[in-house]
Amino acid sequence: MQSISESAKPAKSGAPAQRPPSSSVQAKPAQGAVRGSAAYRRITLALFCSGFATFSLLYCVQPLLPEFAREFNVGAAGASLALSLSTALLALSIALAGIVSERYGRKELMFASMAVAACCNLLAAVAPTWHLILAARALEGFALGGVPAVAMAYLSEEIDQAGLGFSMGLYVSGNAFGGMMGRVAMSMMAESFGWRSAMLAIGVLDLALAVAFVLLLPTSRNFMRNGAMKLRDHFSLWKGHLAHGRLPLVFCIGALAMGIFATSYNYAGFRLMGAPFSLSATAIGLIFSAYIFGIVASSWAGALADRFGRAPLVAAGIAISCAGLFLTCTPWLPLVILGIVLLTIGFFTTHSAASSWVGRMAATGRGHAASLYLLAYYLGGSILGSVGGWFWEHSGWNAVAGFMLLQVLAAGWLARRLWRHGRT
Repeated sequence: MQSISESAKPAKSGAPAQRPPSSSVQAKPAQGAVRGSAAYRRITLALFCSGFATFSLLYCVQPLLPEFAREFNVGAAGASLALSLSTALLALSIALAGIVSERYGRKELMFASMAVAACCNLLAAVAPTWHLILAARALEGFALGGVPAVAMAYLSEEIDQAGLGFSMGLYVSGNAFGGMMGRVAMSMMAESFGWRSAMLAIGVLDLALAVAFVLLLPTSRNFMRNGAMKLRDHFSLWKGHLAHGRLPLVFCIGALAMGIFATSYNYAGFRLMGAPFSLSATAIGLIFSAYIFGIVASSWAGALADRFGRAPLVAAGIAISCAGLFLTCTPWLPLVILGIVLLTIGFFTTHSAASSWVGRMAATGRGHAASLYLLAYYLGGSILGSVGGWFWEHSGWNAVAGFMLLQVLAAGWLARRLWRHGRT
C-alpha cells in the first residue's frame, strides 16, 4: 500500500478529514482497494446489494403497467407514469445528492436513500388511489437519487484504477439483477397474490438489503468531507464537466441508451399480452429474465473495457441493440425473445463501458461528473420512455421500434465521434 502523510490519515474515530473547497494542495490519497483483496470483495458485494435494492424498487412497477391501465382506466402512456415519475425525480435528485454527499459522506447518504425509498414503496403498495400511488412513486424516485451517482463516485475513489472497470461492471450487474427480480418476481407474485402484496414483499426485502449494505461497506479512505463548498463551487464543477471535450458526448449516449431500453421494456409487455402472442403476466415476466444476460454482459464489458478501451465497447453495445431492435419487429415469438435478449445485452454493455468512462475522463469532481451522467441517463429513460407510449397508442409496435431506431442512430453517431478521440 502506498504511504500517505500523517495529515492525510483518518482520525481514530474514523471521521473523514476536512478540506477547503479550493485547495490546490492535497495529501497523497491511499491506494484504492486492489482486485482480490478483502476490502475489494466487501465493496463490490455492498455495492451489488445497493444496485439490487435500487433497481428492484425502481422497476418493480414496470410489469404492472398493463394492470394499472386496466384497474385505474388510464392509457399506456398514463400507466407508464408510475415508472417515469420515479426515474424523472431520481434524475433531478442525483445532482442534489452529490452536493449532500460532499458534506455528509457517501456511505451515510446511500443507506438513508435505500431505507427511505423502500418505505415509499410500502406506501405505494397500500395507497388507495392512482394519484396517491403516483405521489408515493415520485417520492421513492427522489429518495433513490442518493444511491447511483454516489455509488459511482465511491467506486472511482476507493477502487484501484486497474480494477475499476471490473468493479463498475459488477455494480451494474447488481443493477441488472435487481431490475430483473423487480420485473420477474413482481410478475409472478402479482399473478398469484395480487400486485399490492408483491410490492409489499419487495419493500421489506430491500429494507433488509439496506441494513446489509451499511454493515458491509467499508468507511471511505479517499473521500474527504467538504462542508465548506458553496453552491457556486458545485456549479463551477458541473460547468467544467459540461465544457469538457468528450464528457457531454458520453452523457448523451447514456441518455439515449436508457431511452431505448426503457421504451422497449415499457411497451413489450403490452405487445406480448396482445395478439398474436396473448401471453400471461407470468410468461412475460419470465421473458424478462433476459436480464440475466445483462448481468453477464455488464461484468464482461467492464473487464474488456479495462483491457481494450471504452470506445470499442460502447460501439459494440449500440450495434447489438440495433440488431435486437429489428428482431422485435418480427411476428415469431422466439425471434422477439431473442431481440429482447440482444437489446438487454446491448444496453448493459453500453452503460457499463460508458459509466466507467466518466470516472476515467473526470480528473477532478468525479461525483459531480457521475451526477451529470446519471441525470442525463435517467431523464433519457423517463422522457423517451414515456414518449414511446404515444407511438404505441397511435401506431403500435412498429412505430415504437422506429422511434427507438432514431435513438440508436443518434447514439451510434455520438460513439463514432468519441472513437475518433482514441480508445481510452
